[in-house]
Amino acid sequence: MAKVTVWNENQHEQKNAEVRAVYPDGIHGAIASFLEGESFEVRTATLDDDECGLTREVLEDTDVLIWWGHIAHDAVPDEIVDRVKQRVLDGMGLIVLHSGHFSKIFKSLMGTSCDLKWREADEKERIWVVDPSHPIAEGLGEYIELEREEMYGEHFDIPAPDQLVMVSWFEGGEVFRSGCTYQRGKGKVFYFRPGHETYPTYFNKDVQKVIINAVRWAEGSRQPEVKYGNAKPLEHIKGKNGEG
Repeated sequence: MAKVTVWNENQHEQKNAEVRAVYPDGIHGAIASFLEGESFEVRTATLDDDECGLTREVLEDTDVLIWWGHIAHDAVPDEIVDRVKQRVLDGMGLIVLHSGHFSKIFKSLMGTSCDLKWREADEKERIWVVDPSHPIAEGLGEYIELEREEMYGEHFDIPAPDQLVMVSWFEGGEVFRSGCTYQRGKGKVFYFRPGHETYPTYFNKDVQKVIINAVRWAEGSRQPEVKYGNAKPLEHIKGKNGEG
């Protein structure tokens, strides 16, 4: 059973009545609720929790971390970011949602600005599945259609994905790489674009399916620790003169 931690900065919900009306239990609560219906052990964490809810103990007990952030990226201490990054490198899966593209952890793992174009205009988004063979796309049709979403447009300043699973088209004409996978150390990373805080995107069944599939894909397995540095030979080594 995968152990999943859903992290959300949980700031919009406290400050904006429109967001509270859409997500009365917080974005983290909405995501946790549909994950709990699957074979996952789910906990939530927010920015206001002690150590942002991401203590060493929590992270060591997490197989997959889901990250949603927007207006408080800089409020996450660098120490916590480094802690999360090390867990990813050690094998923890990471799913970064929507505006989490600009989070410290995602930018650190990508090594680029992760900047993009954006617009809020209540426009249609059509998310095309361009790699239907990928496990994250299992059970989906050719595309996911969202009647209202925030636009993200290219150029998206990220490294070329290991695998590009989905591409979005917007009513205003832009396109965007909206489902991207990466390997960082032993950990798997998936970026998934939709999820603006004033739209009920995380109640969409296909969006939920993508996140559920991504958790199963990113979970991986706990692999033995790799030992670096000076190594003793496995076999006997003869001396310089062929003796020994």
